[in-house]
Amino acid sequence: MTLSPARARALLAAMRGGRVLVLGDVMLDQFLWGKVARISPEAPVPVVEITAETFHLGGAANVAGNVRALGGQAVVAGVIGDDGPGLRLRAALVEAGVEDALSVADEGRPTTVKTRIIAHHQQVVRADREAVAPVAGALERALLQRVRAALPTCGAVILSDYHKGVVTAAVMKAVLALARRRGLPVLVDPKVAHFALYRRVALVTPNQAEAEEATGVRIRSEADVLTAGAAILRRLRCEAALITRGEQGMSLFEPGRRPLHIPTAAREVFDVTGAGDTVIATIGLARCTRAGLPEAARLANLAAGVVVGKVGTATATPEEVTAAAEAAAHST
Repeated sequence: MTLSPARARALLAAMRGGRVLVLGDVMLDQFLWGKVARISPEAPVPVVEITAETFHLGGAANVAGNVRALGGQAVVAGVIGDDGPGLRLRAALVEAGVEDALSVADEGRPTTVKTRIIAHHQQVVRADREAVAPVAGALERALLQRVRAALPTCGAVILSDYHKGVVTAAVMKAVLALARRRGLPVLVDPKVAHFALYRRVALVTPNQAEAEEATGVRIRSEADVLTAGAAILRRLRCEAALITRGEQGMSLFEPGRRPLHIPTAAREVFDVTGAGDTVIATIGLARCTRAGLPEAARLANLAAGVVVGKVGTATATPEEVTAAAEAAAHST
């Protein structure tokens, strides 16, 4: 069963103005665009003639940007460095209309920057600048202080964990306690190394590779997906798990309910960068309206289908998601 265009429009309208706190590893995505005309004489690698440079919100910042693009309000909490990329990231947040609740690191910790070189609409190479040591001490306390200040006005919390040091055991414990006190759902885009920290959250959204690593189940069939989903629910005692499976769509698991398999809504796939950010942003914003997870997941599937049809880090607008729902309805 797909989401009708009318229902998609109603959900998107209800989501407008919902407010989400996004906490996690913020990044700046740099794209160098160009063309390849020759192979380097120094090594068997292509020489990319750069024609343009763009910067985009990445990581947790991209999740917040997706919330904003869908018509919601977003406040992002994380850590940046005292450097040029940090200033550029803050400027990009202002341009996107995302509220900044970032803490600035000292002692030379840089802002995380992912640089992608794109030639002829394909990624040639990626270079990362980062420090992944867990935040601690005064920086951790400053981060939690900003979270406490933002929570009273939010309807959901998204933890965007890229394993870059922000999601620590102490941060996770404090955020879960604060959110429970206010009755707010906590949704996590996870990293397997931190799986033990996500116990009793409202939703985790591992991709297939992460689900396999976390459970030890090689997913090669629908039966394998069922086994992995059930294993995640048992291990984390969470309210739900959504395994995103690329061209196979996504599978939603909730205790006591039949699993829901949602076929992909993507018509063309150019770049999967940031698709997981779009999925959790859509569901998080939908949860602000108390939308049920099955409908929220179907809407997220449509939004992700829009994003993977674009090159580079991208977002989806309500109009684009509605158009995707109409296209899906006409194809059935």
